[in-house]
Amino acid sequence: MSRLFGPVRQNGYVVRDIERALAYWTETLGIGPFYLIDDVPVRNFRFRGELSTPELTIALGNTGDLQIELIQQRNDAPSMYQQFLAAEREGLQHIACWTDEFDGALARAEARGFHVGQSGQIGRNGRFVYFDAEDHPGTVLELSEISGPKGEFFARIREEAAAWDGRDPIRRP
Repeated sequence: MSRLFGPVRQNGYVVRDIERALAYWTETLGIGPFYLIDDVPVRNFRFRGELSTPELTIALGNTGDLQIELIQQRNDAPSMYQQFLAAEREGLQHIACWTDEFDGALARAEARGFHVGQSGQIGRNGRFVYFDAEDHPGTVLELSEISGPKGEFFARIREEAAAWDGRDPIRRP
């Protein structure tokens, strides 16, 4: 658990083929179900401070309290996901801590020298930032706001995973 941000609640994997990744997680590992979102409605997405328009498909599932996020970027818009793929990488790209006090958590991070690499918003209470990781070899840290509908959706995914019997592994929100 991070003394600054609380527990790590999500592992985010950037993949080139989300269908293949979903088959691995659900069939090989037996983790699911996953909620597949074909066109993520990201607003005000910024990469290194500049507006960008990545086209994203994501899938969300849980293993216990840890959420697994699979991310496929379908265009070449500037983003940390695209940067990760351009470096010939695929796999774990970020870990995420969740907060319902986003402004305060972001201010604490910036006061400690964290720099935002990309940011955006999904829905009413779904702001997120990915902190730049160029100065160290580790994984990127995401800070994600989960109050409101986004937090409720994440709780539903966790609850359904706990009771999952293997049927209907890919679902739509």
